[in-house]
Amino acid sequence: MDEPLLEQMEQRVHARPEIMTQRKELVEHPFGTMKRGWDQGYVLMRGLAKVRTEFSLTVLAYNLRRVLNLVDIPRLLASLG
Repeated sequence: MDEPLLEQMEQRVHARPEIMTQRKELVEHPFGTMKRGWDQGYVLMRGLAKVRTEFSLTVLAYNLRRVLNLVDIPRLLASLG
């Protein structure tokens, strides 16, 4: 079906394996945190629109939590108002 595309992707990965290492370091950590740490390994809703909404809320919570860990609260409040 999509065999040529899969072969092209495999060739790109084998040509530059350091890209996959960088991807694992940057991208997969948030998904692992949400999936394992927050028990979000499955979705509760059915239908694409509802699943997108559910995932968007999870990502929003993750991002807010990251902001609160990276920036102290008084500085955050000062920048908001």
